[in-house]
Amino acid sequence: MSSIFGKSLSFPPRVGADGRMAWSEGETNIRESIAIILKTEAGERLMLPDFGAGLGRFLFEPNNAATHVRLADVIQNALRRWEPRISLLSVEVGPDPDDDSAAIAAIAYRLVATGAAEQTRVAIPLGSA
Repeated sequence: MSSIFGKSLSFPPRVGADGRMAWSEGETNIRESIAIILKTEAGERLMLPDFGAGLGRFLFEPNNAATHVRLADVIQNALRRWEPRISLLSVEVGPDPDDDSAAIAAIAYRLVATGAAEQTRVAIPLGSA
């Protein structure tokens, strides 16, 4: 049943126990796709120059509420544009309690194919508070 979500090389790329490239499928593939979208900068993909969220531009921004609101907006727009297998429920960005120079994005979504609710968290490097 996981084939309804797709299948692709795992992210990050790695070699499996059988010595071949590892593949991901199902819900794992969607979580990895979200990470790829958020970690890709505009212009990195030759054939898709607009692909990605471009979160690198926030690297030296202050880790405060204003930056968190802007990050949430960029994340929502990128995921709505580039990941059609999910229906975005919420994106909440706040400071990382373990790292003053990072924020955490909590992303809640529903799988379009099954309606199942899922969530993932992504660390985003920033400047200090």
